[in-house]
Amino acid sequence: MQRKLIVSLTSGFALLVALITPLGGLHAGASSHAATRWVDQAVSFQVGPMTVYGTFRHPASVTKPVPGVVIIAGSGPTNRNGNLTVDPGPLNTLEQLADWLSQDGVASIRYDKFGSGETGYGPPSANLQATGITPYENDSAAAFRFLARQKGIDDRRLGVVGHSEGALYALLLATGHSGKVPPIHAVALFEPLSVRYLTLLEAQVGAQLASEVAAGTITQQTATANNEALAAAVDQFRSSGTVPANLPYGISDYFNGSNEQYIYQLDAYNPETLTESLPAKVHVLLTCSNVDTQVLCSQVDHVAQGLAAIHENDTFVRLVNVSHALLLATPANYGQPVPFSPQVQAAIKHFVATSF
Repeated sequence: MQRKLIVSLTSGFALLVALITPLGGLHAGASSHAATRWVDQAVSFQVGPMTVYGTFRHPASVTKPVPGVVIIAGSGPTNRNGNLTVDPGPLNTLEQLADWLSQDGVASIRYDKFGSGETGYGPPSANLQATGITPYENDSAAAFRFLARQKGIDDRRLGVVGHSEGALYALLLATGHSGKVPPIHAVALFEPLSVRYLTLLEAQVGAQLASEVAAGTITQQTATANNEALAAAVDQFRSSGTVPANLPYGISDYFNGSNEQYIYQLDAYNPETLTESLPAKVHVLLTCSNVDTQVLCSQVDHVAQGLAAIHENDTFVRLVNVSHALLLATPANYGQPVPFSPQVQAAIKHFVATSF
């Protein structure tokens, strides 16, 4: 019997302030795993000529095998903890996910993907202009194989967690597009990229133009012309891999020599189609939030509906007042220093209980 569970979690849970554990430090888990000490261990693994660096969170001592997941970061040079160097301060979104997972008895690996953190861009000979999505796929697959080999990890209970754009790489990994890996039992997609990459870009630019019209800084005629220019550029790029010169409104900034190949390859994948092709027995957690300004619930809805039509083991959680970075948020305090959302922790607890 097929089913679809849609959960709208309220904010009636006790606030959970993020616990930051220094690399190599010990952390006491919660819930039924309160007696288990967890350690953040610095690890590295090879991806061709590159060394990828990460953090393996696992029980300090092995009493019985535990489930394990790979955590994949979102867009840009986002490091293993979920931070960008351009951010005014660390958010530590991925470190917090690892913390919550360990409280429920799940080990994890999070890593500095290609272009970020300690991993960087690898050998100096790397041709960034010719680099597409392959290095990022290879990173995730190598991390997953590394995890499956670790002592104390139950290789029959493995999963992958993706945040934002990282959710697309989680799907590529779980559907076999990123190479051969051990079987994946569960997939969690937090605020996931849910439409084709350039479709999202059109939506975000359109929203920005609409806000400028509302503020009176540009006319509706100007907004319409820029939207049409972007739509034409996207159509041409998808068909030929090139864009017209001298596009207005800074649209050319989105298409440059260093990222054209990446965008072209990533845009080729439709997250909805990928999600529908997940093996039937894989457990899926999918989230969206009413105040997320980067990924809209209306976009995630399409993925959820397609998934529910063919898949039994899915949970779609509609978060309330949670930012894209999984922090407590309202339109009034969006972007300000606030705690992580206990609604997300509750969703993870349910996901672990039903998936592993």
